[in-house]
Amino acid sequence: MNVTEVMQELEALGKERTKKIYLSNGAREPLFGVATGAMKPMAKQIKKNQPLAEQLYATGNYDAMYFAGVIADPKAMTHADFDRWMDAAYFYMVSDYIVAVTLAETDIAQEVADTWIASGEELKMSGGWSCYCWLLGSRKDTEFEEGKLRQMLELVEQTIHSAPERAKIAMNLFIYTVAISYVPLHELAVETAKRVGPLEVGLDKPKSKQISASDNIQKALDRNQLGFKRKYVRC
Repeated sequence: MNVTEVMQELEALGKERTKKIYLSNGAREPLFGVATGAMKPMAKQIKKNQPLAEQLYATGNYDAMYFAGVIADPKAMTHADFDRWMDAAYFYMVSDYIVAVTLAETDIAQEVADTWIASGEELKMSGGWSCYCWLLGSRKDTEFEEGKLRQMLELVEQTIHSAPERAKIAMNLFIYTVAISYVPLHELAVETAKRVGPLEVGLDKPKSKQISASDNIQKALDRNQLGFKRKYVRC
């Protein structure tokens, strides 16, 4: 399939209700409102196709950008390619669930994520922390340096309250992910979550809400999920 055929198929799969949900979360036109599950048959047909993925991502259409992440060949992408994709990510569902997810399937994931975290830019920070969550939730504990993750927990504790909102949410998720998916630092992450405490987000909306890594950690422990690892990062 070429880019025109894929776009036609995505348009046919679009649903107005799904489109409204995406728009309410920060997506903008153009988009069709395609449920991610509806893309699977086309993804199976195309498999990995990096040139097509690049064409789709460049459209700026949210559904096409998401599908680009599904069919991308992450190991064919360079640090510069991921930076380019991140620069085009205009809201968190692109930075955290397309770009960060795709990056998490590469050997350069930590290297790239580290530069984003240090950037001071909201969506880059959010994408970087999210990438670590995808990594920790899918790779063996032995693939990580315990000392580095310990330092990252310290950084979160010191900076999370003053971080931009989307970065704050991703950092909160990082604490949770370390606690549940990286067993060597479980206790430290639990203590970090307690010291950080609840975080208020959504201050720009009619109703703000509180998020708590501690509460979510306890819920996961109640479900016996300590040590959880997912089989696949991308759908």
